[in-house]
Amino acid sequence: MKSTSLPSIHREIRCGATTILYVRDQTSGKMGLWLVPTKMRKQVVARRDCLSGVEVSGLPEAPDGAGMPAWKVDSLMQVKELSDAQSEAFSQGSTMRNNVTVDKLKFTGQKVKQLKSELKVCTSFKHADEGWRAHHDLSWKKGASWFDSSVTIENTSDKAVTLEMLASFSLGGLTPFAKNDAPGRLQLHRFRGVWSMEGRLETRSFEELQLEHSWAGWGVRSERFGSIGSMPINGFHPCIAVEDTQAGVTWGAQLAHPCSWQIEVYRRNDLAAISGGLADREYGHWMKTIKVGESFTSPPAMLACVQGGVDECCDALTAAQEVSLVNLPKSEANLPVMFNEWTSSWGDPSHENMSKLAASVKGAGFKYLVMDAGWYKPENATWDSAQGDWMPNAGMYPQGIRATADEIRKQGMIPGLWFEMEVVGCASPMFHRTKFLLHRDGQPITVGFRRFLDLRKPEVVEHLAGKVIDTLKAGNFGYLKVDYNDNIGIGVDGAESLGEGLRQHLDGVVAFFQRLRAEIPDLVIENCASGGQRLEPRMMGLTSMSSFSDAHECREIPIIAANLHRLMLPRQSQIWAVLRAKADLRRTVYLLAGGFLGRLCISGDFATLRPKQRELLDQAIALYKRVAPIISRGQSRRFGPEIQSYRHAEGWQAVVRVGSTGKQALIVAHTFAKPGQTTLSIPLPTGKWKVADTLLEKSGGVSLAKGELQWQPKGQWAAAVVLLTR
Repeated sequence: MKSTSLPSIHREIRCGATTILYVRDQTSGKMGLWLVPTKMRKQVVARRDCLSGVEVSGLPEAPDGAGMPAWKVDSLMQVKELSDAQSEAFSQGSTMRNNVTVDKLKFTGQKVKQLKSELKVCTSFKHADEGWRAHHDLSWKKGASWFDSSVTIENTSDKAVTLEMLASFSLGGLTPFAKNDAPGRLQLHRFRGVWSMEGRLETRSFEELQLEHSWAGWGVRSERFGSIGSMPINGFHPCIAVEDTQAGVTWGAQLAHPCSWQIEVYRRNDLAAISGGLADREYGHWMKTIKVGESFTSPPAMLACVQGGVDECCDALTAAQEVSLVNLPKSEANLPVMFNEWTSSWGDPSHENMSKLAASVKGAGFKYLVMDAGWYKPENATWDSAQGDWMPNAGMYPQGIRATADEIRKQGMIPGLWFEMEVVGCASPMFHRTKFLLHRDGQPITVGFRRFLDLRKPEVVEHLAGKVIDTLKAGNFGYLKVDYNDNIGIGVDGAESLGEGLRQHLDGVVAFFQRLRAEIPDLVIENCASGGQRLEPRMMGLTSMSSFSDAHECREIPIIAANLHRLMLPRQSQIWAVLRAKADLRRTVYLLAGGFLGRLCISGDFATLRPKQRELLDQAIALYKRVAPIISRGQSRRFGPEIQSYRHAEGWQAVVRVGSTGKQALIVAHTFAKPGQTTLSIPLPTGKWKVADTLLEKSGGVSLAKGELQWQPKGQWAAAVVLLTR
C-alpha cells in the first residue's frame, strides 16, 4: 500500500511573509532548512514515502518500491573535510555535497534569540569522529524580505581541520507543495554575465537541465555554476532562483563575495536543494586549514521565499543591498548627474583639457567631473601600461594635479580621479618589484600588460595608501573611480591552496576599500571592473555606485541596464550616455533615455554639441532631477519580447518603475531593429495616471488609454522617458 507523510518539524518560526521550517529526518537525524510563504504554510503536502512504478515494483529487494525512499531531509550544513570519504552516486567531478562529513555532523542543538526587531537562529553540529563543530547562523530583521545566512566552522578538536568545501547556505524541500517529484513545475532562473553583456536572465526547466531524479533515486543530479577568479561576474552573477510554477512560489539566494564562488542545484529524489558559497576544491581550487582553537566563517548569503516569480524574488533579495547605503556621502542624497571625460579625451585628461571642459560644462547640472585614465602616464607609455607609480605627468600638470582639481571646484563641481590601484603595468618600475606581486607556481601572475599587487602584505597596503589615499587628500578630490581590468584566475601562491590564497588577497582588497572610506568619509567611490565585472553585493556595498557595463556607446546599453534592475539597486548602477556631435537627435534621445535606468553619467563631445542636442541634454537633466526619488527607491518591471541577440537586437522593451510612495511612475522605453509595432502598449499599475513630463523626439507621442501607456515611436532605435503621477 502506498503511504505518505508530512515532514517532521523540529522548529517553526514565522518571520513576516515567510515561515522558517527546520525539518528533522527521524532516521538519519539530519536537520534541513525549508522556507515557505506564511500564507501557504497549510498547503505543505504529505509526500509519498517510496518510489513507485513498473521500473521498481518488480525488484526482488524492493517490492512495490518499499525501501526505496522518495525523499529524505537534505542537511542545511554542507561541508567537506579532507580526511572524510567522498560523495557517492556518480557525484565525483560534479558536486561535493552530501559527502561523509555531512553524515558525520550530528545535530547538537539550536539557539533562538528573538529580540524586538530581530531574530537570530544558530543551529549547531559536532563531527562524530573528530569533535570539531559547525554552526549555521540565520538572521532576520523585522520587515525584511530576506534572511542572512552564513556558516562558521569552529575547530574544537585536538588537530588541524582542512576543509575542501563550505557552503554559506543550503535550502532544501523544493518543492514542498507537490506530493511527488513535481514534473514540469520547477524552473531554474540564473543570470549570465560576460564583458559588456551583464545580467542576462536564463530560465530553464529542471527537465532541460537533467535535474529529474533517476528511476531508482541513485545517481546524483547537480547543476553547479559560478565564477572563478577576481572578477565575480565573469560567467554568472552570484544569484539563483527556483520557481514552482504551479504553486506560484519562488526561492532565491544571492552571495556577497568578490572572489571565486559557486551555486548548485542538487537532486537525488523528489526534493531538490540549492546551496552556494566559496568555490570548492573541485570547482575553485580551494582548501582551508583551520588550526586548533581557531574558526572560519563563510561569506554571507541572502535567502528569500516569495509568492510570485523571479521578479518578486529579485525584489526581495536586492532589498538587502539597501542596508549598506546608510553611510553614503551626503553628496549622494539626490543622485546627482555626473560627467566623465574618458570618451572626451581618450586618455589625455591634461590640465589644459580639463580646464576647458570644466568651463564648458559649468552650470549644466553636473555634480561630479571625473578625470579618467591617463593622468599618470609618462611620455613613452600608455594608460594601460603605466599603472603602479601613480605620479602625475608633470607635462600634463605643470602646476601639479591639485591645480586641476581646484579649477574643477572653482567651476562648481566635485573633482574625481581614476585609479586601477590593484595592478601594475609593464611600463612601471613596480612591474619588476616582484616581492610586492601575486605569484602562481612561483612566477608573477602576468596577464597582458598587467601584474597584480599582493594586498595580503602590509608593505603593499602602505605603499598603496601612500599612492592612492595621499594623492586624493593632497589633490582635494572628492570622487574616486576604481577600475579593475583583468582577472587573476584560479588562485595564487602563499596559502594552503590557490583558492584560499586568492580569497585572502580579496579580503585585503575589501579591507583597503574600508580604509578608504574610513580615512576620507565624504569620498564618493565608484566600483568599476571593466564595467560590470564586480557587480556583487560585497563590492557594491563598499561603494556609492558601480559601473553597469563597458558598453559605452553600444545600442545594447538599455538592454543591459534593464537586466540589472533584478540584481542591484538602480541608484547604484552608473550608466553612460556618450553624446556625439555628429549623432542625430534620435540617437541622442536613445542614449540619454538609457541613463534613466540608473545613475546618469554623461561623456563625449559636450563642447561641440549642436543647439538642439544641448536642449535635449538640458531637458534630460531637469527631468532626471525630478525622477531621482523614483530611481532611488521603487519597484521595476520589464515589458516587451525577449531580446535574443544583444549585438543585433530586435523588438522593444519598456521598464516601468513605480516609486516607493506609489504616486509616481517612471517609464523608460526603447525600440530596437524591427520593433514590429507602430504603437507600443505598456501596462501600468491600476490608478488614474497623468503624464507629468517626458523626454522624447518630437515625432513620437505618448498617451494614456485603458490602463496602458501608448507610445508611437515612429520606427527603430527610438526612446521615450515618461514621468507619470496619480
